[in-house]
Amino acid sequence: MNKVIIFSAPSGSGKTTLVKHCLEHFSELAFSISCTTRNPRGEEQQGIDYHFITPEEFRQKIAEGDFVEFEEVYTDKYYGTLKSEVERIWASGKAVIFDVDVQGGIALKKYFGDKALSIFIMPPSVAALELRLIARGTDDLETIHLRVAKATEEISFKNEFDKIVINDQLEVAKIEIDNLITQFLKS
Repeated sequence: MNKVIIFSAPSGSGKTTLVKHCLEHFSELAFSISCTTRNPRGEEQQGIDYHFITPEEFRQKIAEGDFVEFEEVYTDKYYGTLKSEVERIWASGKAVIFDVDVQGGIALKKYFGDKALSIFIMPPSVAALELRLIARGTDDLETIHLRVAKATEEISFKNEFDKIVINDQLEVAKIEIDNLITQFLKS
């Protein structure tokens, strides 16, 4: 199949919820597990949600050319997509689904070109996004304020994506995404 579907959004936009929905509804998709140097949040598990590694290990993988894309989001807080992860999924006959930050999404689209459908998940507003992050209860207020400031910047890149889906009503967003993915997989 050798196709990829890229989901990007500011933190708290509902991207992970929508990716999980896609994985439940499309058997031809498999999740690409990213590497990160941040600590697990909430119920996140090693090898399921992320490959949690040290900054030193991450920098070694960069030096060895192991990543399709990577980014240092904050000092020593890296995120990246391993080439081996994409190859593993394609070898199983499935399309790759990515849940990545905005810069990662732009980099993946450039890397994969026409093999990729990139979808930007928009929050209904920055204020709504801040309320979602507070309700999530996984970050302190200082971290939430950093995420909201970053979200404002990330939204300015929305037009770099193939499609923009506003996640105001989750069920409506799910239907829109189902239609986009169905069309892309058929093409």
